[in-house]
Amino acid sequence: MGWSWTYETADGTPTGGRSPEFENRGDAESWVGETFGDLVEEGVDQVRLFDGDTEVYGPMSLHPS
Repeated sequence: MGWSWTYETADGTPTGGRSPEFENRGDAESWVGETFGDLVEEGVDQVRLFDGDTEVYGPMSLHPS
């Protein structure tokens, strides 16, 4: 299993979306840093990072604070 992001609305409701899987955390973090603008346009407000089925951190807002 690899590293991936799940997508949520601002109130924590899952959108059903999930990122591609990545071999390592660094690649997953780079990807979300490069694509967060597209995710926001698609209605994603925050993400959670998973290593396989284990949540590593989140929620992380995609909006400026």
